[in-house]
Amino acid sequence: MIRSVARWAWRNPPAGASLIFLLALFTLALLAPVVAPYAPTTQNVNNALAEPSWQHLLGTDDLGRDVLSRLIHGAPATLYASFLAVSVACLLGIPVGLLAGFLGGWVDDGISRVIDTLMSFPGIVLAIGVTGALGIGLTNSMLAVGIVFSPQLARLVRAQTLVVKQELYVDAARCFGASLGRIIIRHITPNAIQPVIVQITLLLAVALLAEASLSFLGLGVQPPQPSWGAMLARAYNYMEIAPEQMYSPGIAILLTALSFNTLGEALRVALDPTRKRR
Repeated sequence: MIRSVARWAWRNPPAGASLIFLLALFTLALLAPVVAPYAPTTQNVNNALAEPSWQHLLGTDDLGRDVLSRLIHGAPATLYASFLAVSVACLLGIPVGLLAGFLGGWVDDGISRVIDTLMSFPGIVLAIGVTGALGIGLTNSMLAVGIVFSPQLARLVRAQTLVVKQELYVDAARCFGASLGRIIIRHITPNAIQPVIVQITLLLAVALLAEASLSFLGLGVQPPQPSWGAMLARAYNYMEIAPEQMYSPGIAILLTALSFNTLGEALRVALDPTRKRR
């Protein structure tokens, strides 16, 4: 399956470009201390808000720090935030959705009411509330975002489980005396997971934007550590005199979110069973 998805992605120019961009971004994040021309916290107030030059390719911020170096060092924090939020959402949402869909009855009703209640709140407002309870910081804010995302995954997994558990091979496993855990792990999960994989790639893009939003509000990465959202928030204060400060982190967020979304759409089409039958 992975090979066929990869082949299809390479045949699809937008998906291939997105994959190349994300691989380059991950490589850049891993090699940030080596690739960045300056330390991200090195200040030179005598050269504050400098325009792009050969010495500073993207200019400097209000404290004279090299924008390119901060952009490169901000990539690991931004990617870590996205994957942490989605991992928390998977750990919370997938098991809950499996249990609700497979057990049904009062268990399904109770879980569904909790999911509906959580999804009735605006996502960013709920994330800010949970962050306030957990404390300010990148990890806590992404834990909050993961909690906000988990009802979406739980609802999707529940819907898939309701369909899959009606299949004959599940009835056959019950007749042969398979335990509840074995049926869920061996029969339900593998056949219900494909839409979840697509949703995860889409949530990575949403998590990226959520991290940028929370860092913009001062609830994510704390100074002097860089992240793209924090850089955007700081550049906003100097938008009238140095608007180019907003371009670099803004474009980085845009391209990364667009790449995750494009790759998610490629996976959706590649894993579509009706397309395979055609």
